[in-house]
Amino acid sequence: MIELAGLTKRFGTKTAVDHLSFQVRPGVVTGFLGPNGAGKSTTMRMMLGLDHPTSGTVRIDGKHYRELAEPLRNIGALLEARSMHPGRSAYNNLLCLAQSNRIPERRVGEVLDLVGLGAVAKRKPKGFSMGMGQRLGIAAALLGDPRVLLFDEPVNGLDPEGIHWVRNLMKALAAEGRTIFVSSHLMSEMALTADHLIVIGQGKLLADTSMAEFIHQNSRSYVRLRSPEPVRLREALTAGGLAVAEGPDGVLEVDGASTEQVGDLAGAQGITLHELSAQRASLEEAFMQMTAGAVEYHAHHGSAAGPVAAGPDAAGQAADGAEPRGPRWSKEG
Repeated sequence: MIELAGLTKRFGTKTAVDHLSFQVRPGVVTGFLGPNGAGKSTTMRMMLGLDHPTSGTVRIDGKHYRELAEPLRNIGALLEARSMHPGRSAYNNLLCLAQSNRIPERRVGEVLDLVGLGAVAKRKPKGFSMGMGQRLGIAAALLGDPRVLLFDEPVNGLDPEGIHWVRNLMKALAAEGRTIFVSSHLMSEMALTADHLIVIGQGKLLADTSMAEFIHQNSRSYVRLRSPEPVRLREALTAGGLAVAEGPDGVLEVDGASTEQVGDLAGAQGITLHELSAQRASLEEAFMQMTAGAVEYHAHHGSAAGPVAAGPDAAGQAADGAEPRGPRWSKEG
């Protein structure tokens, strides 16, 4: 389990993380969401002891990261896959990590095979594609067979097969009772992977809830209907006490009702339906609704020559207050 209590980080006058308190429980995949510059990377770095909190605490299974004698046996992390030593082979990069944490050498080959890099174990990471680099970073995170795993944008650079593999890997690890905490900007993938969500904006906690409840609370769900008898259908629904709105192309939209309820009302009047479907918002739509007031940099439509808002990368750097740095363990050996 990961426990944050009042976690705060300031860079000069900039507050990147503002009194965050939440728990990441074992047995489920917990997604970590927030707009660019929300403080996600800084929070994860503090979990690993790479940044010192201004105030507050982080506990990993009851201990601070710096209290762990062999940290890779307790917590594995993928923060920046490209932080591996470019002049060492993939195998030797992992071997150095293994030796620093008294992990048996056989484990190096096991994790390389697990992530699909066994055939290129002797190659140097400087020649790897981005996807291969991600796989090597995941291998490093898994090296100590830890009970707690942190992944920051784990599917960057991966092809569809690789994305599917990462998704199933995280679900399988959670099913073993491990604590899985993953940050990603790919909402469609997060919706397929995470069971629980932690959402932050401008360093503050916005939501700590299940995936289903988050979408339900932050988006509109309705029943969509099409019929060759739209007037009769609308009258029947209104008479049944339902709120009906007209959508595009003559479609009717009913809020606050189930498909069964709407279908029964139409059927009782003998009204033909060409469509009866439940419409639910995506995670992306719910996320945009929740975080609309917490986005620090807004782009605006306009001419190419006109002024534009700062891009996502600038937003991320401004919030974290420092250039990204690789995990400390990646430089050992």
